[in-house]
Amino acid sequence: MTGRQRARRVPVREVLGTALELERRVMELYVTLVQSFQRPEEVRNFWFSMARHEAGHCGALMLVEAIVKTDPERGSGAKVLFDQGVVTRLRALLTAYLHEIRDGGVSLERALEMAVDLEASELEDLVVDLLGVVRSARWRDRAVQMMIHDMGDLSYMVERYTKNEDLLARADALIEQRRGGLGKAAAKPARGRRS
Repeated sequence: MTGRQRARRVPVREVLGTALELERRVMELYVTLVQSFQRPEEVRNFWFSMARHEAGHCGALMLVEAIVKTDPERGSGAKVLFDQGVVTRLRALLTAYLHEIRDGGVSLERALEMAVDLEASELEDLVVDLLGVVRSARWRDRAVQMMIHDMGDLSYMVERYTKNEDLLARADALIEQRRGGLGKAAAKPARGRRS
């Protein structure tokens, strides 16, 4: 059974806290990598940029949280596809990756592999779905465009600093997947009450 088969539609308010927690943990992992890779400067700046973008996701989710709190009808009417198993696996992955980094460091290639794994997780899809509460296609499109930008940077770093063709192919496939998601996000009808 795949994750999508176990997923169910749940009210936004039930998953906001979980999404925020996971985004903060991904941001923490990227900040840890900033500390681990001080040189070359390009690499340090890349990890800082990834952490900053995760902070942006946190801010966007906090905006959704405020909208749900100030408009309870919107919060109770809006639902997203959610799979608790995905969350459990992502929490375990983040815990393992942070321990691996802190317990003796990792190579840059391994760190980039971790980033590809995290960016490929369904967390990014959940964030885009949660942004649907805002009811602004332009805002959702901007979030997806930022994810595409992040993946482009990640692909560039994989190509520049590793010789791992499989990892590069995975990163490039994620860019195409996000580009496809941009069209889907724009076409997705709003659920719940209109603002």
